[in-house]
Amino acid sequence: MEKVKKVVYFICDNHDWGYVSYLVWDILMEEGYLNNKAGFTFDGKEVYKYIDKNNNEFYFVPTEIAICRDYPRYLPEMIKHFADFDMSGMVTWHEGTNAPEKVITVHSIGDVNSGCYGPANPLYIHNLMWAMEKLRREMGLDDFSVVTEATHWSGVYNGEGNPKLLLEYPVPMVDIEVGSEPESWVNKDACRVLAQSLLHIFDEDIKLHNLLCVGGVHFDPNFAEAVHTSWNDGKDFFGISHIIANQWLVSGGYEGENGIEKASKCIEAIIGGIDAIVFHDKLKGCYKDVVRSLGEKYNVPILKHQALRKPENIFET
Repeated sequence: MEKVKKVVYFICDNHDWGYVSYLVWDILMEEGYLNNKAGFTFDGKEVYKYIDKNNNEFYFVPTEIAICRDYPRYLPEMIKHFADFDMSGMVTWHEGTNAPEKVITVHSIGDVNSGCYGPANPLYIHNLMWAMEKLRREMGLDDFSVVTEATHWSGVYNGEGNPKLLLEYPVPMVDIEVGSEPESWVNKDACRVLAQSLLHIFDEDIKLHNLLCVGGVHFDPNFAEAVHTSWNDGKDFFGISHIIANQWLVSGGYEGENGIEKASKCIEAIIGGIDAIVFHDKLKGCYKDVVRSLGEKYNVPILKHQALRKPENIFET
């Protein structure tokens, strides 16, 4: 008998705080996914539960603010109720200087500067993003893109926050967002794509070729495109999860032994391990040295980002 899988989504339903998440909550309610209470509360609010045709369980947790903004407050109950779950996600909005204006995005969680990485599940990230892309096309959202972004954590905010708390929650987590301008945050179709994709996170159970991605910009197009790449008649896919962007390599001091130690923690947080390390060709020499050392340590090939364009040449099928 196939194991029942469980996922929890933390969604701020407060219309007076933030963007995107309360629209997603309202859509889930409208479409009937919040009809049944789970039988317990989280931070004083009722939790809701949906069971799909395969008996997989989806828990929806309403919060006052994004959980990352008050992680010490929410963490004890996260551990109490959901520590044995297969996956978790936080729905929020994306904004940032030079960020793409119309995106639906998913990223893994980690404080790169400190080397504290939450567990990452490439398969469930793959399922989520492929569902998003399918739904985006079906809804005719031609001006939006489904992309991944570099690993980061918003729990360190304005210089405050304890990244070591990330290591206490044993469940893989992703941030799931619509960005990156005010017009995008209130786009009901984009929020509907996000909302409906949440129910598809367990759709596939396939073997991926897991990668650690190193270098590039925060929304690096090479790594974003790799998420949607398939080959061998649609039987093979990349597994994209943790991405260490160039800016964090620099600010986190990822040179020499220190860089090897921090990046090793990143690799070891990826469920299923890695099959290769892909680095952006414009990476500085000191970081390329770290990548080479990691390749030797984990006995995996290291590849320039251009290799992603011809995946059939990387892995034997």
